[in-house]
Amino acid sequence: MDIFDVLTLVGGLALFLFGMNVMGQSLERRAGNALQAILGRLTNNRFAGFLTGMGVTAIIQSSSATTVMVVGFVNSGLMTLKQAINVIMGANVGTTITAWILSLGGIDSDVLWVQLLKPTSFTPVLALIGITYFMFGKNNKKKDTGMILLGFATLMFGMDTMSGAVAGLRDVPAFQELFITFTNPILGVLAGAILTAIIQSSSASVGILQALSSTGQVSFGAAIPIIMGQNIGTCVTAVLSSMGATKNAKRTAVVHLSFNVIGTIICLAVFSIVKELVHIPMLEQAASYHGIAIAHSAFNIICTIILFPMASLLEKLACRLVPDAKAPEQQSELDERLLATPAVALERSRSLAVTMASVAVRALENSIISLSDYTPALAESVREDEDLTDHYEDILGTYLVKLSSHQMSEQESAMAAELLRMIGDFERISDHSVNLLESAEELREKEIELSEAAAAELKVITDATREVLSLSLAAFVNNDVNAAASVEALEQIIDRLKEALRSRHILRLQQGNCTINAGFIWSDLLTNLERVSDHCSNIAGCVLDIANRNMNLHQSLRAVRHDSDEYKAQYNHYAEKYALAPMSE
Repeated sequence: MDIFDVLTLVGGLALFLFGMNVMGQSLERRAGNALQAILGRLTNNRFAGFLTGMGVTAIIQSSSATTVMVVGFVNSGLMTLKQAINVIMGANVGTTITAWILSLGGIDSDVLWVQLLKPTSFTPVLALIGITYFMFGKNNKKKDTGMILLGFATLMFGMDTMSGAVAGLRDVPAFQELFITFTNPILGVLAGAILTAIIQSSSASVGILQALSSTGQVSFGAAIPIIMGQNIGTCVTAVLSSMGATKNAKRTAVVHLSFNVIGTIICLAVFSIVKELVHIPMLEQAASYHGIAIAHSAFNIICTIILFPMASLLEKLACRLVPDAKAPEQQSELDERLLATPAVALERSRSLAVTMASVAVRALENSIISLSDYTPALAESVREDEDLTDHYEDILGTYLVKLSSHQMSEQESAMAAELLRMIGDFERISDHSVNLLESAEELREKEIELSEAAAAELKVITDATREVLSLSLAAFVNNDVNAAASVEALEQIIDRLKEALRSRHILRLQQGNCTINAGFIWSDLLTNLERVSDHCSNIAGCVLDIANRNMNLHQSLRAVRHDSDEYKAQYNHYAEKYALAPMSE
């Protein structure tokens, strides 16, 4: 093996790792909705959690990525430590599918249809299809599909290149002695753990081991301990991701490490004892691609069978190793670890935005109540809710901007942009709630009482505002297009009410039935209520944008207004419902 073989080996390894990374990221983006659906079904059922972890890992081809997601979920309060344990066990089994895919490179037969299963036979076709999708695809889904195929073709080409480059090592005595050394189980475990910790992917390190097995110098006796060590090395990613997280998130990383260390100790002890007591000829045989895949799967399945009934003990061990802090912890509302999986991060952002919307609507409703039934406690709650919505807007806005810098599908990018717009509208609604509260306090301080007619008129427009708030909240929370379409008709009625009530106030001034001071407050009330309905209209427009996959808010609203029959019916309904009583002479 000369310098050129070494360069070829390094190049093949680089292509292999790059292809695996590209394929994994593209699979995450392409499977974004599937991830949301799978993770949304998480329950306390142990088997459901196990299958969830296995399914997600099989989809994204990375147990490390799944575990980092789980750490993020626990840190955000979306998942309990107990649920996380089952998901982690499932992830360890799910990751073994990668070794089986890579084992296709070891197919060797003269039969035509079997040769067609060999990656070198079909990856050129996949690469051609992939580059066609990537270059000519008109949407991100097709481009991501193309990147999946290109990533797979690249990693298989890198695998084949590595196998070819190391072929010369079969005649190098030092290489033979190296793998004879690894037949010492402890050294083999250390080698596997260190290699995997460096590249932070057990799937990739198993692939490298499979490529080295093509030399015929890697025996099963050396490969099995290395595989055990690889499962320990892959825990480094989760441990690093848990730094700075909550206690339960750190415990999740500890559970992942404990599961693999305890499983390795048990299996290594049994392996060493059996090896000493019984001569097993297979351990001296050269390991193959398929043999390594079988050993990898068997080890992870055996560990799961042993430790699955002991999940509660793993939880207690993690709690003992990471004890509770004396001071209460601040739980992260949006965990940056989830940004690596945009679909999940977006769903978490939306969930927090729903909470923010509910708080903003509550603040506005309480401020309306304060106009007639003011209490200091009610005033304090309105201001607290306004501060809370400011906080939500700050962290959500920052998080969504960071999320936008990650690669997302076209639909996810549109949803992130619309969500960013909507949280601004909800924050402004909470600002108007404080403005209404201040008007209520001014009426109280100056001992101004609205006339009976003005109070009745105010009730009409506040009732209409409450309904438009309720419709916009329902439209956002439930993605209810019908509720969103109704908002626009009611918003137009509120605009009309504002102008009518201003005109009526001017008449009362002329008749001497109202004071100038009351008039200023009246104008502020009408302005704030009308602006609230405008923000509700913006929110409804964003919901329609997402439903119609259209980023033009004004176009969506115009489309609603031009839907003449339905819009006119709604408009007439609200006009009748919120009709003003005739003014007395």
